[in-house]
Amino acid sequence: MQLHHTSIRTADIFQAIAFYERLGLEVSERFTTGSTLACWMTGSDTRIELIQVPRPAPPPDPFADEQYVGFYHLSFLVESLEAAIDELGEVRILLPPTPQCIGAHHYRVAFVADPDGLPIELLEQQ
Repeated sequence: MQLHHTSIRTADIFQAIAFYERLGLEVSERFTTGSTLACWMTGSDTRIELIQVPRPAPPPDPFADEQYVGFYHLSFLVESLEAAIDELGEVRILLPPTPQCIGAHHYRVAFVADPDGLPIELLEQQ
């Protein structure tokens, strides 16, 4: 068994596509699901599905709410945190670059928010 994809609902698929393209993913297929726009994006040995929600409700804030249970974040390994954050342009920083030990591995870690507020972790291996 292997993970096939991660699905992300978005208020604006075009804005979401532009964001994830800056993280190195490319649209591999566009389609509709019911009456809404959707697409597959692939790259970095992963695949995400973006689905535009016609009437989005405000999402929960899994980064700020320590009691939140459920899907938490996507994580991308990058060469340089600063270069990755610069490439994203105007982006909300949830956690500035910080050294962290995760298990036996040492990283510099930053969290940013995608256009819908989903936390995105950026990891730079030390």
